[in-house]
Amino acid sequence: MLEFTIPINLRSNAVLEEFVKRFEKLGYKEQTEIQKAVYQPMIDGGEDIVGLSPTGSGKTVAFLMPILANIMAGEGTQALIVEPSQELAMQVTSIIRDWAGPFKVKILPLIGGANVKRQQEQLKKRPEIVVGTPGRILSLLDERKLKVNHVDTVVIDEADDLLQDDSLEKARQIVAAVPRDAQVAYFSATDNEVLYNLEEVMGKPARIIDVRDLDKSRGVVKHGQFQVSRGKRNDVLNRLTKLTNFKALVFFNQQTELNRAFNYFKHQGYAPVEKLSGEENKMQREKALRNFRKGQTKLLLTTDVAARGLDIPKLPAVVNYDLPKEANTYIHRVGRTGRMGEPGLVINFGDDHDLRDLKKLLRDEEYDLQPLYYFRGKLVDHVDQADIDQAKADELAKQKVVPEVKGTKPSVKKARIRKVQAVVETPKKPRKKNRKRNQKNKGYHKK
Repeated sequence: MLEFTIPINLRSNAVLEEFVKRFEKLGYKEQTEIQKAVYQPMIDGGEDIVGLSPTGSGKTVAFLMPILANIMAGEGTQALIVEPSQELAMQVTSIIRDWAGPFKVKILPLIGGANVKRQQEQLKKRPEIVVGTPGRILSLLDERKLKVNHVDTVVIDEADDLLQDDSLEKARQIVAAVPRDAQVAYFSATDNEVLYNLEEVMGKPARIIDVRDLDKSRGVVKHGQFQVSRGKRNDVLNRLTKLTNFKALVFFNQQTELNRAFNYFKHQGYAPVEKLSGEENKMQREKALRNFRKGQTKLLLTTDVAARGLDIPKLPAVVNYDLPKEANTYIHRVGRTGRMGEPGLVINFGDDHDLRDLKKLLRDEEYDLQPLYYFRGKLVDHVDQADIDQAKADELAKQKVVPEVKGTKPSVKKARIRKVQAVVETPKKPRKKNRKRNQKNKGYHKK
């Protein structure tokens, strides 16, 4: 029997059974803190809420369950879910479809890069749930193709990201287009000032529901500092791919550096890699993610486009090829591993100065950053000098070279090796020119 409790005031026992079956199928024994905390406020509607919960704690299911419990099939679009990227919009769409089968509702993703004419045709079927990126949603609202007069729930996912810069104004316009009494639910793993001033920014106050200190859904994640110069990072990354069951999301700050590393792996014929960034089109990005999730790709090189919300089940590791400049960026990046109780590993590349700056950046966070080394084909926490000396001796033994001892004559074997090297390294004498041939050519040119 499942050891969790789902609120009993769902519309019917059939709905309760469907949720329980779904949890059981996924192997979850209990709801996460955010799923428990926002369920009733979203069922009741009315007041806007802000749900704050760690990365990987099931926020999508947290807002999905009350939406499905309240949805009325055949009554037009009733829920609008806004995501910051195409990848997240498609991921959330896939999760909703998995859960929504028994409810007989239609879900439509509206993202940039997809055929807008086809989306307009699908909107005529009046999907109950729409998931999309701000630009495409706003465009179809302006064209009056997306009807939102029956919407009673709007979800702004990754709210700390969407409620800033250019996307903030788009979010304002989307919220302004739905009925005034529709509930707006904001979800995020990290907070910012905007989330505490929503009445001023969005025109309506919102109740903060923060369970970050209560949530225990994160697995044990090890955070390692790997001291390596920039010129050797690709070589180290390639060595890591030789580790058993290793695969990683590799984060870059700049597109140019990402492309340089990608070309290095492609030209050297090393482990298969893919890249996920703003330069790729929708099909290329979907293919890169699909291959990585299936394990066909060892490394997925990406910018912060993949730092938020992406769920890659049982991802072993995250590598910060370039260290982030903000603590929130670090939190979202490392949140791709150690999700839903799984163990994880974070490897931070940098020189001594970079790694000291990272520790300062994260001094207010609860991360224990420890040195990490690649030694004899393994990642280890510590390397003794005796181990290093032994490794050098083993390497010399492989080369069949007897090390010289100060104050003694070199061994016969050593002398022979030097003799062979001297012969090999002696330059060859230049060949004599064919004087007759040269004279013949000279005469030919005079003619």
